[in-house]
Amino acid sequence: MKTRLLLLLTFVIFTTSCKFFKKEKGDQKIDVTFLQLNDVYEIAPISNGKEAGMARVETVHKELLAENPNTFMFLAGDFLSPSLLGTMEYEGEKVKGKQMVEVMNAMKFDLVTFGNHEFDLKEKELQKRLNESTFNWTIANVKHKIDSITGPFYTEKSGVKMFIPDTYILNAKDSDGTSIKIGIFSVCLPVNKPNFVEYSDVYTSAKAAYEKLKPECDFVVAMTHLSVEEDTELAKQIPDLQLIMGGHEHTNMLVPVGKTNIAKADANARTVYIHKLSYNTKTKKLDIKSTVKPINDQIKSDSEIDKIVNKWQFILNEEVKKVVSNPDDVIFVAEEPLEARETPIRSEQTNLGKLIAEAMWKTTKADLAFFNGGSVRIDDQLHGNITPVDIFRTLPYGGAIFTIEVKGDFLKKILDFGQNNKGKGAYLQRANADWDETAQTWMIGGKPLDSKKVYKAAITDFLLTGYDIPFLTHENKEVLKVREPNPASDAFDIRKSVIVYLKSLSNSKTKK
Repeated sequence: MKTRLLLLLTFVIFTTSCKFFKKEKGDQKIDVTFLQLNDVYEIAPISNGKEAGMARVETVHKELLAENPNTFMFLAGDFLSPSLLGTMEYEGEKVKGKQMVEVMNAMKFDLVTFGNHEFDLKEKELQKRLNESTFNWTIANVKHKIDSITGPFYTEKSGVKMFIPDTYILNAKDSDGTSIKIGIFSVCLPVNKPNFVEYSDVYTSAKAAYEKLKPECDFVVAMTHLSVEEDTELAKQIPDLQLIMGGHEHTNMLVPVGKTNIAKADANARTVYIHKLSYNTKTKKLDIKSTVKPINDQIKSDSEIDKIVNKWQFILNEEVKKVVSNPDDVIFVAEEPLEARETPIRSEQTNLGKLIAEAMWKTTKADLAFFNGGSVRIDDQLHGNITPVDIFRTLPYGGAIFTIEVKGDFLKKILDFGQNNKGKGAYLQRANADWDETAQTWMIGGKPLDSKKVYKAAITDFLLTGYDIPFLTHENKEVLKVREPNPASDAFDIRKSVIVYLKSLSNSKTKK
C-alpha cells in the first residue's frame, strides 16, 4: 500500500513539475536561432590547426539544430575569393571558390549574400559558382549587367534560371503551432566594380527592401557586407531594425546603435555569432541575445565535412610541396598579429608588408625592396604559429624577385607613385626605404635619396608588367638594367624567399 501511494505521489509531482518545463501549447511565443559567419576564405583550420575550420562550425551548427530546429545559418559575404586554393587548377580549370561552395552545400547553409570579393571572379566563373550552389542568395543593391541590359543575378540548374531575389522571407514554426515570418534583406558596399556588375545606392535599396518586407513579416533583420560606419548609418536610417548581421571588417564586434545591434564575427570562422531570438506574436516584442563563439581545437570536427575539407587540403598541400617540402612546419611565431587585411596593406606600411619586403631585400642584397600591396590576397591577420601554407595563402600568385637598376630621380618617381595610391593595389610595401616627413624626402638606407645615384631595387616580376605602375616596364629606358633570378635560387619564388627569411628570424631568436 505504501509503495502504491509513493508511486502515485511521484507521478503527481512529476506531471505537475513538467508543466514548468514543457512549452505551453499556444503560448504565442517562438524561439529562433541564427548562426552567423562572414568573410570566410579558408575551409580548413588555420593557426597551425588551433583555430577555425568549417568542419568544426558544422559541429556547432548541428548542436544548435538539436537544441532548436528553428536554427538558420548565414554567411554575410566574401567567401568565393580570395584564397590560395582558388588560384590553383583542379580538373582542368581554376578552383575559384569551388571548394567553398562544395563545403557550404554539404553544411546546408540557409542564406548568403554577396561581398565585394565575390566580384573578384570573372563573370563566367561567378556564374558557375552560383549554379553549383544549393543554398539561397539574396541582394538588394547589386544587379547583373549584360551589355546594356541590367537584371538580377541568377542560378541556373537543368536549363532553368532562378533569379536571386532582393529580399528573402524565412518561415519558422514551433511544436505548439506558433509560426512567424522573418524578413531578411542584404546590401553590399560598391568597392569592386567589374563591367558585369551594377550597384544601386546602399541606403535607398535597403529602405525599399525593408518597406517591402515590413507588411509581410513579423519582423525584419539585415544581412550586410558594409563597413561598420555604413552599417551604423543604415541603423540610423532604419531605426526599427534590431539586428544587422554584417561582414567586411574581419574582427568580431557587437556595436549598439539605438536599439540596433551590429554583429560581425572574425574572418575565416575564427569565431561565429550565435543570435538567440525570442518573439511574442501577441505583444510583437522581439528579444535578441547575441554571443560570439570561438571556433577552435576544443570543438570536434564533423566527419562528413572533414572528408570534403581533407580532399581539398590534399590538393593544396601537393601544390605547396612543389616549392617547399614541409608545408605544415612552424617557421615563425607571430607574437603580434601580422597585418594583411586589404585596407591596411593597401594604405600603410604594415608589419607583414615590411617582413615580405625585407625578405626580398635580404635575398637579393639590393639597396632597397618594394612590392605592390595588392599582391597580398589573404585579407586577414596572421596569428601565432606561421607555416609555409600561411605564406602561400598570403601570396597565392607567387612570382619571381627581379633586381632593377634605376637612377634616384626615377626611383623617386616610383616611390611617389606608390605613396600617392593609398587605398589601391599600387600602394608599395617597402624595405630600407622610408619617407621622412620632416625633411620631405625619401630615405634609402637611412640617407636622403640621391637623384643622380644608381640604385639597385628588388621588385616583384608583376611590377615590371606596368599594370599597377604604368611607367615601370622592361621597355622604359629609365630602367637601366633588369636582372632575373636563377631558377635554383630562393628569389625565383617570392614565397620561398619569405619562408627562408622568417626561418632565419626564428633561428636568430632561438640562439639569443
